[in-house]
Amino acid sequence: MIDVTGSIFLEIGVVVIIAAIAAYVLRLIKQPQILAYVLVGVLITPVFQLITNTSIIESMSVIGIVFLLFIVGLEMDLKSLRNVTLVSSLGGLIQILILFVVGYFVSLFLGFLSLEAAYIGLMIAFSSTMVVMKLLSDRRELNTLHGKITIGILLTQDVVAIFALSVLTSINGFEISLLGIAFLKFISLFIIAYLASRYLFPKIFRFAAKNHELLLISSLAVCFLFSLAFSYLGFSIAIGAFIAGIALGNLKYNLEIIGRVKSLKDFFSLMFFVSLGMGLSLAVVKEMWLPLVVILAIVIFAKPFIIMTICSLFKYTKKPSFFTANALAQVGEFSLILASQGFILGHISQELFSLTVIITLISITLTSYTIQHRHFLYKLLEKPLSIFDKFTTEGLEYLPSEVKPKIILCGHNRIGYSILQNLVKAKKKILVIDYNPEIIARLVKEGYHCIYGEVADEEVIERMNIRQISMLISTVPELRDTLFLIRKVRAVNKKAKVIVTANDIDEALRLYTEGADYVILPHFLGGEHVAHLIDKVRIKKIDLNEKRKSHIKNLKERKEIGHEHPKQE
Repeated sequence: MIDVTGSIFLEIGVVVIIAAIAAYVLRLIKQPQILAYVLVGVLITPVFQLITNTSIIESMSVIGIVFLLFIVGLEMDLKSLRNVTLVSSLGGLIQILILFVVGYFVSLFLGFLSLEAAYIGLMIAFSSTMVVMKLLSDRRELNTLHGKITIGILLTQDVVAIFALSVLTSINGFEISLLGIAFLKFISLFIIAYLASRYLFPKIFRFAAKNHELLLISSLAVCFLFSLAFSYLGFSIAIGAFIAGIALGNLKYNLEIIGRVKSLKDFFSLMFFVSLGMGLSLAVVKEMWLPLVVILAIVIFAKPFIIMTICSLFKYTKKPSFFTANALAQVGEFSLILASQGFILGHISQELFSLTVIITLISITLTSYTIQHRHFLYKLLEKPLSIFDKFTTEGLEYLPSEVKPKIILCGHNRIGYSILQNLVKAKKKILVIDYNPEIIARLVKEGYHCIYGEVADEEVIERMNIRQISMLISTVPELRDTLFLIRKVRAVNKKAKVIVTANDIDEALRLYTEGADYVILPHFLGGEHVAHLIDKVRIKKIDLNEKRKSHIKNLKERKEIGHEHPKQE
């Protein structure tokens, strides 16, 4: 028993030590850590054979899948995506369907069996929630328009992936007669989760939240309870974990639960990705080079083209459409989970499993570069991408009077909303420019002067009438676009007041140098506002109770239109 225990400890120790070194090195060269973990798996088994008994690591990897999907369920928040609901849900489903069909028939042409072709179609359709969310978070783009569309599509993909996983693990193939039963089972799981989260869990976790340790244990108990129960019903334990996450995600303690479970998820996810590398066959590159090249071409070129086309059809301009498509041009962890489950069930071969891992690694690595250099790629492809413009402008412009507004507001986000409300109260004529079609459509209904487009678009600039304006206000956070806007205004209008937005102090100082009259720093705005409020309360210029009532009213209005306050990253 001591020898066995020592052997287990040795194997885990070797994996963790080498993984830490590899993750550190790849972090220095700015590569995804997932890549480090899979490479560790390749090194310790197929290459140097440091570990011969892989059963322990493989068993722990299953727990990694459980915690990964548990966290995904906890983090699903559809409220913050109201402004992009249609493109995220319907557009996401269309994207999955098209890519699945393309992948399926191309795979059949390449000689794969029907069930294997179905796995490949699903693999191509899904992107990496883990990697993309991390890259967007690092660049502070989670709350941008393309960030929201990307997150919304990823959430749609996650839901479909869970459904696909439940179907594939419930039936041995794609028999239509059993598909309906699997669907009913899947829906029933959500009903159970909803009832538990509505009537049972609030009472249990209200008491558990008083103690951090009890909160963690209670959360894990729910996770394992759902996993074991659904495994007993014939579903994957990963499905149960996801449903448990959904059930607890509606509680007001979900952020505390995520914070306590995340470390466990990170550790066991390490084992999952290492186990993928351990099962990798390097000979598959030589043996299956043609499928590798063809499938990679679909993921890297066809997939972003399809996504950009869909976004354009939903009337999003080419820039956010391109950024969204660029962010989703990879194969993700759900594809790996599907492939690993398919291999365990005997649905796919060892060679196809290894091919999936290789494609995932290559596409994720390329994504880290393409997102980093997205502006360069957009500038390079801007003219060819103009073909998408013809889908986006119809019915999204409203200039109700011949008298042109003297004030221009670029960007109707959280800050822009407040500015517009105050300008309307002051009865000022204002022109709003935004590249979110759903926002423009709503403003058109409310009777505002609107132009749909991007502030860095020459055609939009020409129609702003910047020679005659008295004030330009921009809440657009992108530095390049803001610099372009300032230079265009200052070239023809020296008198106009220019108020713009920056992400940090260095950007703000540069914008002042370029000619901005005032620079908004959103992170400092709250403190400045409260300071002025306290000063006015102190000298009895305003009634704090009246201010409280108006603030509550304003918050309810914002909630109605989806202006949830962004969560801290």
